[in-house]
Amino acid sequence: MSVPVRAEVVVVGAGLAGLSAAIRLADAGCDVHVVEAGGHAGGRLATDRVDGFVVDRGFQVLNTGYPRVAADLDVPALDMGFFWPGAVLRVDGRVSRVVDPRRHPATAPATLRAPIGSLVAKAAIAVYSAQAGYTPVDRLLRQPETSAEVRLNAAGVGTEAVERFFRPFLAGVLLESRLETSSRYLDLLWRSFARGRTGLPARGLQAVGEQLAARLDPQRLHLHSRVSEVAPGRVTTAEGTVRADAVVVATDPDTAAALLPGLDAAAPRQVTTHLHVLPTSPWRDPLIVLGTPGGRVVNSVVLTDAQPAYSPDGRALVSSSTLEPTSEAEVREEVARLHGVPTTELAHLTSVTVPGAQPAALPPLQLRRPVDLGDGVYVCGDHRDTPSIQGAMASGARTARAVLRSLRPPAGGA
Repeated sequence: MSVPVRAEVVVVGAGLAGLSAAIRLADAGCDVHVVEAGGHAGGRLATDRVDGFVVDRGFQVLNTGYPRVAADLDVPALDMGFFWPGAVLRVDGRVSRVVDPRRHPATAPATLRAPIGSLVAKAAIAVYSAQAGYTPVDRLLRQPETSAEVRLNAAGVGTEAVERFFRPFLAGVLLESRLETSSRYLDLLWRSFARGRTGLPARGLQAVGEQLAARLDPQRLHLHSRVSEVAPGRVTTAEGTVRADAVVVATDPDTAAALLPGLDAAAPRQVTTHLHVLPTSPWRDPLIVLGTPGGRVVNSVVLTDAQPAYSPDGRALVSSSTLEPTSEAEVREEVARLHGVPTTELAHLTSVTVPGAQPAALPPLQLRRPVDLGDGVYVCGDHRDTPSIQGAMASGARTARAVLRSLRPPAGGA
């Protein structure tokens, strides 16, 4: 169906932010249309099939500890496979596991023996996790803001834990290894890890966006419809101009900045992911394997240990991430070494570099950035909140409320 010439609301972009806004507006009775340049709903959560394997665009996971995930998604319907909360470390040729003993009590002795500092330092990790996990959010956000590295050091977790566990683990999440991210975002992120589980939908991460899109009238979702211009009251596509009472720009940051001159939005973080196939998994537990100091790989994980549906035939699918563009040949030996397998067993499936993978979250952390730009133009995306699935969905919900305040003001003007 072609885009209409008139709509009450036009949402530009069918990523998680745009879909979160659109479904709320539709539920409120608005005539809302979503236009998307790409061929699928979900934005950066994109999934392909390569030789029968489920391949997401970069290593991403769904965290059930995010409030908007718990509130807005039917997580059981996604048929999730979950990772264990923790990681595998290789230190001086020795393999160690660090696992949250609350979830897997049998791992407590191995975690206590892991080379990440003294028992006092390990107790400090537990205290920090409890504080981040269960302190009310408003109190977390009132804490003095520093960098993530300063926050961890102040928590007393110790140098060994920072260098061998936190730095490589967080590099794969924050897409930066200097731990210069805001301490407030670190606290919020660690809260979600402490309270939730991370995993993969059976059909890939794109299924998250498709589940949200399924709540819309399919006649109002227009794929392969690129927007060239946004102005108060109108959106211009290749098919023509759509007049609207409200326009919501819910694209990636670079596109949003191009459509809305003067908007401060950018996604400087990037990641390269290499996918390999192994005959069988070298591990017994679904855990991320952390990169070692001096290496290029920040983490590597057997995706099929958590989600067997990613493989068509029982072989193991391995995802390895670097923070800079790399070739498969440059990381092949490192990936094999991390998993303790010969390079001859690694079959390269595909590699992808994702520029603009996510915004930075440097201090001062700018939560709840303005979404109402005036004149009936709005903007949402993870660049308006936190660089995460939570941030994208929360900003979409917040934008929908702003639109409704304008289009559906409460009776009496209150």
